[in-house]
Amino acid sequence: MYKSIFSVIIITFLFTSCNKEQNPFEISKHHIGLLTDSTQVKDLKVIYPNDSLVKFISGDEFTGNINNIEVFEKGGKKLLTLTPKQALDSTSTIGSIRILDERYKTDKNITIVSTFKDIQNNYKVSRISNLINSIVIAVDEINANFTIDKKELPANLRFDMDLKFEPTHIPDGAKVKYFFINWSH
Repeated sequence: MYKSIFSVIIITFLFTSCNKEQNPFEISKHHIGLLTDSTQVKDLKVIYPNDSLVKFISGDEFTGNINNIEVFEKGGKKLLTLTPKQALDSTSTIGSIRILDERYKTDKNITIVSTFKDIQNNYKVSRISNLINSIVIAVDEINANFTIDKKELPANLRFDMDLKFEPTHIPDGAKVKYFFINWSH
């Protein structure tokens, strides 16, 4: 009897000691720290108990506007901007996250201070979208979008809205302006 109880205690201890604590700044396809693609707006206070959450109400419930939620550290540094899938719905999940702090990084060390070369060396570029003032690099492997300002591109490529961008058009040192994770699918 004592051996079986002792065995259960040992096994329980081994399983609980093997649990890896979640890095609060790790980015993957389905989570950013403790925030997951199934997290509801109402659960954010539990996930960020030591941080400040600021909700911007851009109108009333009849406008249908999406209301961003900003996450700040206690010291005031802005960490993330969260966009719920549904406006003014506490049961809505998060649709997209803008990464604002350089401590957030993927398992391949891509952050908001990365360059196009860093992205291309670590992930397969799924597509490149040509916008008015920027290009957006999509990496489906991690549900990420990286915006690069067209000022980072050669002058002959900045103004052609019909140009279909290829990775060879983008200089290796082009800096990421915005880094988003998109869970809207």
